[in-house]
This record gives sequence, structure tokens and C-alpha cells, in this order.
Amino acid sequence: MRKLLSIFLLILLLAACSVNPVTGKNEVNFMSESWEREVGNKLYYQSRQAQGGDFILDERLNRYIQEVNQRLSAQASRNLDWEIEIINSSAPNAWALPGGKMAINRGLLTELNSEAELAAVLGHEIVHADAAHGAKAQSTGVLSQVGAMAAGIYLGSKAESDLARNAAMLMPSLGAALITQKYGRDAERESDKYGMRYMSAAGYDPQGAVDLQATFLRLSEQGKSNWLNGLFASHPPSAERLANNRKMAAKLPTGGELGQQRYQQEIARLNKMQPAYAAYDEGRKALQKKDVRTAIKLANKAIDLQPKEALFYSLRGDTYINKQQYKQAERAFSQAISRNDGYFYPFLRRGLVRHNRGQTEKARQDFERSQQLAPTATASKALGDLALARGDRDAAIAYYQVAARSNSPVGQAANSQLQRLIYPGR
Repeated sequence: MRKLLSIFLLILLLAACSVNPVTGKNEVNFMSESWEREVGNKLYYQSRQAQGGDFILDERLNRYIQEVNQRLSAQASRNLDWEIEIINSSAPNAWALPGGKMAINRGLLTELNSEAELAAVLGHEIVHADAAHGAKAQSTGVLSQVGAMAAGIYLGSKAESDLARNAAMLMPSLGAALITQKYGRDAERESDKYGMRYMSAAGYDPQGAVDLQATFLRLSEQGKSNWLNGLFASHPPSAERLANNRKMAAKLPTGGELGQQRYQQEIARLNKMQPAYAAYDEGRKALQKKDVRTAIKLANKAIDLQPKEALFYSLRGDTYINKQQYKQAERAFSQAISRNDGYFYPFLRRGLVRHNRGQTEKARQDFERSQQLAPTATASKALGDLALARGDRDAAIAYYQVAARSNSPVGQAANSQLQRLIYPGR
């Protein structure tokens, strides 16, 4: 048995051997480029929803970020489905999914000082996708489980197509793992090094990457909590990385573009909105502490400063729920939806309010729209409850099965309901 397992492992490793498209080195990677594209495409929209939804108030800034990303991705080794969106979150973060799907938070954009620094961030993330770091991380996971899976593992297109087909279902685990995982030191060094090469080839001054890493290291040493929970959670800075960036910059051509003035011009509109987002962030913290009075005050302040931002009305709605003022809460979530009907959260919350107020059909429509945007255990459980109330046992079971996949109180409640329906009388 031990000999058979050794042979199996050898065959597995040989089958998984591939060439890193960025470095040209042989590495272990079970996942094909088609797997990367399929998984990236399936997880991209839901990942953005889970992180805060798209930032839609500044179309010009979105076009600018996309232009810079196109300039950098043109230097990549592979012709992937390169795409980037701004996430409506104050957390300073950026991430890349397999297949070239990327995102950068507005909270990180306001912390950068030049287009070269932006290019350093995007170049780094582009290399993560270009060098298939996410796919290789999944391959490592496969290897770590090979002993337990030896009897039932499948190689080739079947495994790839099965995983891609179920990528949406795997979003809570696979999607979150791919955008928050800590890459190994080799992967981070590789992304730093080749990211600087990409930005230099695109015409940027690689000193921007040095300045950026120096800032990151300083903030890390100061223990800035928002950074530790954001970019540093998956990309921890270090003195070694800063030194490596300096060495790399010395080897690259000088005289590239910094783009400080242009960047400040493009970011000016977002900077002008910052007081409103700061009030919103503090309002969310106050609500978590059950300080409803402060939360509603800050929500109203944010709305006064920027009445077009849907997030602020959702905060107002959540404060009204805490005060059990459900009519006002419903109105606030409707105001949020009228400003951004492409984010799941206000639909979900309005559905809960309408359900509480006995507006069954309207609640069902809200839950279904919420599910279309981003499947959640809460909406699935609520839809199961509504189906059960109208006597549709089969639909209730289907909804509860989806909700029960979540390891949460809502998922556990759905599982209890599911057991009662499948095994009545127990």
C-alpha cells in the first residue's frame, strides 16, 4: 500500500508539473488556465459584493484606474481576462483572483500619492494572477490532502470542470480564501520583482514601488489597525521586501513617470468625499457598540455631505431597525436602492423589514433580488420560511439546504428546519 501511494504521488507530481509563465521555472500546479478563467469569472462579481460592492459615484476615476491597469497588464506574460473595479470600502486593500480579475478599494486609493505608487500596487497584483499564484495555492492544498483523497481524487478536465461549475457554491470558502490568503515569501518576492519590471516597461518610475513599500513598512510598525485588517493581512510588508525593491529599482532604467500631479487631480473628487465616508465608518462602529443615537447622527451627517451615496442610507436603515422603527427603516433602504440597485445589502435588509411588517410578497421579491446579486444564508433561510408558510415544502427544503451550507447561526437554524421537514416526528 505504501509503495502504491508513493507511485501515485509521483504520478500526481509529474502530472502537476508546469512552467511559471512569468519566471520560466518548473513548478507544481494542478490547475489549468481554463480553470483560472472560469473560477475568476464566477467568483469576481460575488467577491466584489462581499467586500462592499462597486464604487459608482466617480465614473471618471473608474476609467482612470482601468486605463492604468490596461497599461500595466499589457506587460504581462499571459493574455488573461484583465479587469479591475473599485470596491466601495474604506479598508486599504487590493486583490487579484485567478484569471486576471482584480479589485482595489477606495480606501487604498486615498492613501497613495502618485500614479507610480498605484502602478506598483496594480503591477504586484497583476503578477499574482499572471504567475498563477492563486492556482498554485489551490494545488498546494490538494497536495496537503492527497493522503485522505488518494482513493477518490480525479485528475484532468473532470476535476477542473467540476470545481469551476461549483465555484459559485464555494464562494464562502474558495472566494474568500483566494482574496485574503497570505502568499508565501517566494510569491511576494516574485510579485514585487516582476511587478516593478512591468511598471518600468509601462513607463513608470520603479522608485514608486520603493516609496510605497517604505510607507507600508512604517505603517505596519506603527500597528495601524485599518492597514493590518486590509492589505497587510494578505501582503505583510517587511524590511527584506523594502531592501529587495531598492536593489531592483537600481537595476531598472531611470527617468520613468511618477505621475504625482495627475494622480492627485484624478483622486481629488474622492478626497472631497472623505469626510462623508469618515462619518459613515464611525457610524458603523457606533452601531456595533449599540450606540444608536450616535450612529443615526453620523448617518445623517454623511447623507448631508454626500446625498448620492447609497451606503449612508443603509446605515440609517440599520439604526431604525435597532430602534424598531420599521416603517422608517423600509424607507431608508428604499432610498439606498434608488441610488444603487446593484448592491445586495439594502435589498436583503429591506426584505427582512418587509417580512417583519407582514408584506410577504414584497419581502420575497427583495430576498430573491438579494440572492441574484450575492447569495447569502440569511436570504436563503428567509425564502425557505416564506415557502414553508405558503405550503411549498419542496421549495422550502431546497432553500434550507442552501442556507445550511453556511457555518453560522442562520445556517444552523436552517439545518434544524431542514431536519424537521425531512425527518418529521424525530
